[in-house]
Amino acid sequence: MEKLKRFVRKNPAFTVFFLLALCVIGAAVFAPALVTHDPYEAVLADAVQPPGPEHWFGTDRMGRDLFSRVIYGARTSLSASLALVCIIMTAGTILGILAGWFGGILDAVIMRISDMMISFPGMVLALAVAGILGASMKNAVLAIAVVSWTKYARLARSLVLKIRERDYIAAARVTGSRTSHILWSYLLPNVLPTILITGATDIGSMMMEIAALSFLGFGAQAPTAEWGLMLNEGRAYMTAAPWLMVFPGLAIFITVVVFNLLGDSLRDVLDPREERQEPGLGRKENE
Repeated sequence: MEKLKRFVRKNPAFTVFFLLALCVIGAAVFAPALVTHDPYEAVLADAVQPPGPEHWFGTDRMGRDLFSRVIYGARTSLSASLALVCIIMTAGTILGILAGWFGGILDAVIMRISDMMISFPGMVLALAVAGILGASMKNAVLAIAVVSWTKYARLARSLVLKIRERDYIAAARVTGSRTSHILWSYLLPNVLPTILITGATDIGSMMMEIAALSFLGFGAQAPTAEWGLMLNEGRAYMTAAPWLMVFPGLAIFITVVVFNLLGDSLRDVLDPREERQEPGLGRKENE
């Protein structure tokens, strides 16, 4: 408990944003206990009602409770974003480590494929892939994953190129350590902190891309409660019923900000180069 208190005092920003992220995840996990209505129950007599005591966020064009759909939308949007980040982070890191460690033809092939993917605008290529595969949330995640793994591959490769020339790697080679042991015990632990920081920051941007595909009709399909799809459904009522776009938009905005700031604060916690020093100390030493 004392260690936890010291950690909280040392990293207050990370603690705050971590708790906020837990609240967002908790809303998704415990959505059935938080909603006030069935998010999929259509009551046409209650269609497009403004926010009030009965429906806190109002209702949509089908008479469904918007608050309940926004809460359930956290399940769809957040689970898809987390799954997407895990896929691209795992695939990109593995390919980057292999390319950086073995080099040669393997490095050339992986990097040339990466260059080819980067040469296309990411969202345009994702739209093309999603259009070929068909409109669904799974296909939207796969389409974005196809064009987004390159960043992690390049990052992991650059880190491996720096680490593999260090003395402890040379010592491991001399002592006869297997390649798999070196990759797992020496390279991965040194690469992982930077990868995790990037992944935490990417959760928000991946959520934006998934919402964009759903908004354009290539992601979640009706009647799924998903924030991007809800924005698409509410755009026809932008002036007459603005709450149909305001509340899903706020949900996306709050979630993206929380996870972006969580990634920034996580960098301060995991970055081994971060050293706390008293103001002016470095300047005096340089003088």
